[in-house]
Amino acid sequence: MKAFGNGRSWILLAALVAALTWAGCKQHKDDDKAAAPQPAVVVPDTGAANFKVDHPEQFALVAAESYAASPELNVTGVVQPDIARAVPVVSLASGRVVEVHARLGDEVKKGQLLLKVRSNDVSGAFQNYQKAQNDERLARTQYERTKLLYEHGASSKSALEQAEAAANDARVDLNTATEQLHLLGVDKDHPSGVVNVLAPISGVITDQQVVNAGGVQGLSGPNPFTIADLSSVWIVCDVYENDLDAVRVGERADIHLAAYPGRVLHGKVDNILPTLDPALHTAKVRIEVANPGLLRIGMFVTATFYGKQPVTHAAIPATAILHLHDRMWVFVPVDKDRFKRQEVAGGAMLPNGLQEIARGLDAGTKVVQNALVMQNTVEQ
Repeated sequence: MKAFGNGRSWILLAALVAALTWAGCKQHKDDDKAAAPQPAVVVPDTGAANFKVDHPEQFALVAAESYAASPELNVTGVVQPDIARAVPVVSLASGRVVEVHARLGDEVKKGQLLLKVRSNDVSGAFQNYQKAQNDERLARTQYERTKLLYEHGASSKSALEQAEAAANDARVDLNTATEQLHLLGVDKDHPSGVVNVLAPISGVITDQQVVNAGGVQGLSGPNPFTIADLSSVWIVCDVYENDLDAVRVGERADIHLAAYPGRVLHGKVDNILPTLDPALHTAKVRIEVANPGLLRIGMFVTATFYGKQPVTHAAIPATAILHLHDRMWVFVPVDKDRFKRQEVAGGAMLPNGLQEIARGLDAGTKVVQNALVMQNTVEQ
């Protein structure tokens, strides 16, 4: 009996040790399981770019319309006078300037006195006129006497013909001398050594090369003044080679003035030079514009051309665009209660409160009609 009791004790002891060992292992496994990384749980994005709203029916949707847009080409131009409308003021008489009645930038009328020149050319021209006048009078008297003698048989026909030719030659010399005085600006009936130089056209004086007490050299020297008719001017632009398909002779171009932001002038492409700048690969484009008095020589303007082929863009109400951080955004529905914020590139404003979307949105896509209300709801 004693031996049996000792064996039973050993069995109980072994069972106890096994139970304790199994419990320790199980606890160790549970501890390792607890320390291991937990499996990832996917949570839907709830940021500003993709979010969920509680009452989506409160936000009206509108579909983007299809809009055929004509791409615009904007280039910088410079105002220049029309060469055909710029006329030099010429004094055919050389001499000393005694009076100047106009200055650079003045607006003058045709026939207005600009300056006076004292010239010796007038004395010589008037001397030739007086001599031609006396010779014509004598030749005419001799012709009349010879004609009278010929009628009474006291003179030959050849003498009459010679007298008639001399009278005609004298008349030609007198007309030439009179025309010379007229070109110099001198009245033959009131001769004077001072020549009046008048404005040949109405316009603005754009160049002045004469001062009081200065000298003029007639056609050999610089012109005293240059008058430009600025009722119509040129806008000269540099257009790159890759953009020449947007410019055609005879088509319309809009002129935007930096000095007058609210004014838009309309011009017509008058000429495209056939040669390109070898350094910049640009062509000179000339636009003819009627000047309402705002354009001045040398002024910088922006010319807009519309010759490119139309492209189809989307158009949505301006209220559907959110302006945030110098960018444009729209809210597009993902499903019945989720929306996402999508960046777009805006274009020109259109009638009926619409705005062109140049990039980032296709026609037919629905967007939230009032983007600002949606943004305020998201921020709350």
